[in-house]
Amino acid sequence: MERLRVATLQYLIRPVSSFDQFADQVTSLVETAADYNVGLLVFPEYFTAQLLTLGNVKRPIREQVRSLAGERDRFVALMQNLSKAHGLYIVAGTIPVIESKSNTVRNHSYFCSPSGEFGVQGKLKVTRFEREDWDVTDSHTLRIFDTAFGRVAIAICYDVEFPEIARAAARHGANILVVPSCTDDRQGYYRVRYCAHARAIENQMYVIQSCTVGSLPMVPAVSLNYGQAAILTPNDFAFARDGILAEGNPNQEMMVIGELNLRTIAESRESGTVIPLYDSRDIHTAVGEPQIVTL
Repeated sequence: MERLRVATLQYLIRPVSSFDQFADQVTSLVETAADYNVGLLVFPEYFTAQLLTLGNVKRPIREQVRSLAGERDRFVALMQNLSKAHGLYIVAGTIPVIESKSNTVRNHSYFCSPSGEFGVQGKLKVTRFEREDWDVTDSHTLRIFDTAFGRVAIAICYDVEFPEIARAAARHGANILVVPSCTDDRQGYYRVRYCAHARAIENQMYVIQSCTVGSLPMVPAVSLNYGQAAILTPNDFAFARDGILAEGNPNQEMMVIGELNLRTIAESRESGTVIPLYDSRDIHTAVGEPQIVTL
């Protein structure tokens, strides 16, 4: 497959009165993507926090997060069924999960395929509010997903700020990096966005960022959201002038759609104006150990 149409969401989080209402919102977005012949649809991190409004939002947030984890099974079943029914891949944002043996809470992204199968990527580096307020713990395994259109990796929000993660994925053949994100202010959003674009340039890969927008005033940490979904590219002649294939209007509910040329990515890694992924292969040997100079 040389070309892939992708869609990434600026997902409006709003209170819901039932799981079915949440499912209706999700289903309508998947149906819209299918109408546009999208092959890969990306939901943002923690968009499932809508489901917190089904319970007592006055409880300590750590208790609420564990309740949200209880929705994991029917949430994954919803996403699996939609992916299979509409014949497209879905990166289903994230939802907290509780590991049965350790009782540890982690932040997981589910990657659903049209075959009905799914893979899981845990968030490798959680933020301070996740660790300190929500009691969420780091995951430890980076997974590379083989798909009909090549290899894909997922860097969940803060993970994209660690270059080693995306570089490891690129060296194992990933040409698409998906970044489901959830940020509450402009500064947080741009930390993720600037790093996402840097990962696209230094690894010569497409980076697809999805964002939450809107507000849940009654839920700490997602009470406000700032986001602008984007499909980012390397900065070279074969791509968009500014390295932005498509992007939304900030803080509006919308779906951003673009078409990836996968052959162009492969060619740029071999014969681009610069070839940073290839040239990084021996950077540690070439530079050696740093020298400390006192002035």
